[in-house]
Amino acid sequence: MPNICGGCRDGTGFDLPFQMAFQPIVDTSTGRPFAYEALVRGMDGAGAASILSRITDENRYAFDQACRVKAIETALAAGLLESDARLSINFLPNAVYSPMACIQLTLATAQATGLPIDRLIFEFTENEQMGSPEHVASIIDTYKRIGFSVAIDDFGAGHSGLDMFARFAPDEIKLDMELVRSIDNDARRRAIVRGVVQMCRELDTLVIAEGVETAAEAETLRDLGVRYHQGFWYARPAVGELPQLV
Repeated sequence: MPNICGGCRDGTGFDLPFQMAFQPIVDTSTGRPFAYEALVRGMDGAGAASILSRITDENRYAFDQACRVKAIETALAAGLLESDARLSINFLPNAVYSPMACIQLTLATAQATGLPIDRLIFEFTENEQMGSPEHVASIIDTYKRIGFSVAIDDFGAGHSGLDMFARFAPDEIKLDMELVRSIDNDARRRAIVRGVVQMCRELDTLVIAEGVETAAEAETLRDLGVRYHQGFWYARPAVGELPQLV
């Protein structure tokens, strides 16, 4: 069994250096960032795959912890607290062996940097195969009790879909970019997103559209009731910085 306790305690054990980029999630009703998503990048600016491909069963726990610390420290150094925006961090459910034990370094980092707990969002993707849905449900329940928000990323692209949404009751879902792409010209995509928005309205779940790249996509999504958008139309990710909206 890998030495998970040490990695969860101090975030060490993942030796490959990496950095964080940030991309805003925009509240289209105010024109201001609702949150910034932290995105893993290589030291040369290479995409997340250059780092994620190096994750193994032995270093998974340490990597997850190191990402949380790096995301918080980098975002605050970039000026997150000068706004009211939140910070959204991706996490690996299979890298959390005990929800309460594995969150301690995150809590300590937030306290040390002055980041309020309720400004943290944790995203997980439905594309990731999970050993135990009950374990994921336990993580989400623990995080929500602490005061974090929890989001399902890439909603609509994975293998579990609505069953996962019903089981885990997230605070937010992020529509997969394949549902967003050219939605202005696709009646089927519009019908699907309209239905998801109505469902989420009834369940008090916030909807975020990922991968918004054109004015037409943005306008159509707003007309469908999707208030929060993320994508190149608003800003590209910036390494070590909170990018300005275009």
